Amino acid sequence: MNTSHEICILARMGEIALKGLNRGKFEHQLIDNLKFRLKNLGDFSIYQSQSRFWIESKPGTENLLDDEFRAEEVLTAVCQVFGVVSASVVWKFSGDIQAIYDQSIALTQKILDTHRYKSFKVNSKRGDKSFPLASPEICSNVGSVILDAFPELTVDVNHPDFTINVEIRESMYVYSDKKMGHRGLPVGTAGKGLLLLSGGIDSPVAGYMMASRGMRLEAIYFHSYPYTSERAEQKVKDLAKIVSRYAGQMTLHIVNFTDIQLDLYKNSPHDMLTITMRRIMFGIAEGIAEKRGLQCLITGESLGQVASQTMEAIQLTNEVVTKMPVFRPLIGLDKEDTTTIARRIGSFETSILPYEDCCTVFVAKHPKTHPHKKHMVAAEENLDVPGLIAKGIDSVESISIDL
Repeated sequence: MNTSHEICILARMGEIALKGLNRGKFEHQLIDNLKFRLKNLGDFSIYQSQSRFWIESKPGTENLLDDEFRAEEVLTAVCQVFGVVSASVVWKFSGDIQAIYDQSIALTQKILDTHRYKSFKVNSKRGDKSFPLASPEICSNVGSVILDAFPELTVDVNHPDFTINVEIRESMYVYSDKKMGHRGLPVGTAGKGLLLLSGGIDSPVAGYMMASRGMRLEAIYFHSYPYTSERAEQKVKDLAKIVSRYAGQMTLHIVNFTDIQLDLYKNSPHDMLTITMRRIMFGIAEGIAEKRGLQCLITGESLGQVASQTMEAIQLTNEVVTKMPVFRPLIGLDKEDTTTIARRIGSFETSILPYEDCCTVFVAKHPKTHPHKKHMVAAEENLDVPGLIAKGIDSVESISIDL
């Protein structure tokens, strides 16, 4: 029995396959993003064949994927790249139908060594139409060979304990498990936006969701030291790093917000403090976005979730931003929906660390939930709004967030 094979990763694209004449742009961007995501995990070659992407160790180098732990690490990283719908660790080999039988038996044995499975099925894709057997014949023959080798197993085509997948292309491949990806479009295919990133649950999820539509991100954080601690700032940096697993390299802009916030606290009615503060934040964010050539702002607001996220409050906040749209991808989600996504992407545990951000330190006890324009005019009567915005823009410190 010949069971010699090479380990590689098979990644499948999803929504990209629906694109028309510009499909190549999305495919090339996906390859670039995969290379970036894997740069710290090894020296890999990535190529495309028949709507599949293949990740292999470069010829002449040690195959790092032979290590099961490393292969799983690479598989997880691949599945975090937007545009990948699923991926698998596969065995690659050459030969004839007998080689397929041998590899399928060896893979089944490996699976049964660690699992007490009782049933299986076989799937087949014949990309190479010159192969003498059609896909149904391959499934039938491979299934029979496995049954002969493992008589304790049964075939269950509807609810099998495991599946043996066979693909015949320029080489041959067998694999079993499939890890689901995050779908979406490759980051870098839909413009650039600035994420207002706090230390909470919502804003990292908002960034993740916009990156899933192909948007490249930068982030802005408003820091009010010593009212917010250095640990709070580090928490936001950690959240930015988590988002960067999916969105790629990011720049984080840290605004020194202390003097601005004290000015607001002193000169703005406390029931309007949250709204005046957010208007200043949005003005600063738009100014930085414009300087950076970014095309929109992104927030984690959800309609009605807190006082500053009522319809009236959102309308008053939007008035400050005149040169670009404000995207709110969570606007129709409740907290449970957002928390589910936060857990899935790995940001939740960091978000709930008990380090307050500037929005919670100076929060009003009884904020106005349905403010009108006249309330806003009165609240800003003693404020130099353009001056505060300019002060925030001038105070910014920008750092690179990388993997």
